[in-house]
Amino acid sequence: MLNEKFLSDLEKYLKSGELEGDFECSSEERRLEILDYLERLMDLAEAADETATRLIFKNSELGQMFDSRARK
Repeated sequence: MLNEKFLSDLEKYLKSGELEGDFECSSEERRLEILDYLERLMDLAEAADETATRLIFKNSELGQMFDSRARK
């Protein structure tokens, strides 16, 4: 499921400024697609952070607290 090449390519695309260039040269419809993609990516990053926190603290008191908050 995890694909290191995809993540590496995405990181390069974001850090190189290429995405910004694509955004500037795109139609309004494509710009909205790019912004939607970035918003989804930020949502996924938040989910990844929450998952990593649960994994790291899974068997601790702090982990149980996070888990109980996530279920509410």
